[in-house]
Amino acid sequence: MGQPRSDLLRDGPAIVAEDLHKRFGRIDALRGLDLTVIKGSVSGLLGPNGAGKTTVIRILATLAGPDAGRARVAGFDVVRQADEVRGSIGLAGQHVALEEGISGRENLCLIGWLYHLGRRRARQRADELLDRFGLTEAADRLVRTYSGGMRRRLDLIASLVIRRAVLFLDEPTTGLDPRSRNAIWQTIRELAADGTTVLLTTQNLDEADRLADDIAVVDAGRVIASGPPQRLKAMIGARVEVTLADASQLDAAVAVLASLAGAKPVTDPAEYTVSVTVDPHRTVALPRLVRELDGAGVSALDVATRQPSLDDVFLALTGHVARQAGPGHADVKGAGR
Repeated sequence: MGQPRSDLLRDGPAIVAEDLHKRFGRIDALRGLDLTVIKGSVSGLLGPNGAGKTTVIRILATLAGPDAGRARVAGFDVVRQADEVRGSIGLAGQHVALEEGISGRENLCLIGWLYHLGRRRARQRADELLDRFGLTEAADRLVRTYSGGMRRRLDLIASLVIRRAVLFLDEPTTGLDPRSRNAIWQTIRELAADGTTVLLTTQNLDEADRLADDIAVVDAGRVIASGPPQRLKAMIGARVEVTLADASQLDAAVAVLASLAGAKPVTDPAEYTVSVTVDPHRTVALPRLVRELDGAGVSALDVATRQPSLDDVFLALTGHVARQAGPGHADVKGAGR
């Protein structure tokens, strides 16, 4: 099954990147990005298209060189010790890289032969992985007959034929149906539990929230905030939401919420709702809010406190949502590490 976990990494973090810069023509893909990933963890790079996530993965996987800065993976410098880095990592990119004219089992065996496992051991390793990740029944079918989810899962498995200390996953569940996505998530959890350090990029905030022990929010080529999901969400405070019986009372509700929260509420006339994100150092007591609304003649169907999501975090930090790359980027000074 590969070497013991204690032999997989040298001392220190699994991944360290310091002040990485990368330019493509007139575009600054990375502008001083810093990143630290702890051994045996699942860490997520969260950000929109164009934020620099894939460029980071390519540099850490030695597929591209930084213009400035330095990085180490599994204790090795990605520039000076590129061969050692490649021997320590697995990579599953955004696009499935499989031979469609052969079976799933043959794809895995081929990888084993290329890495000099020997035919018997390569077949044994392929069977182990196919069984572990629920593809045994489809093992001898041509890959071209696989569904998108099955291909994505096989592509991920292919990166595990030779056990590596660090696994890079670039948008691992893009385009998958919920069932296939859940299967990939379970696979990632099992890998981390087995000692593999996983770094994944994603625009799927639910994915990051469910999987990642630690998240780095990337925007315009920099890490602008990082930490466990709960800590990131605690940075922006809870959201107070009021649902009204009548849209004509929206303005009155806005005035009450603004007064108590000290911030400008957001209205949704179609849903008859008014909401505001409360500063984490400030409290809006719901009983008082109900009394103030009643005193202003506002009939509320529901008054609730919603815990912030990673969507809220990303919007607060960058000024745009994570699933689209907006032209403007808001820097949060001192938020990165």
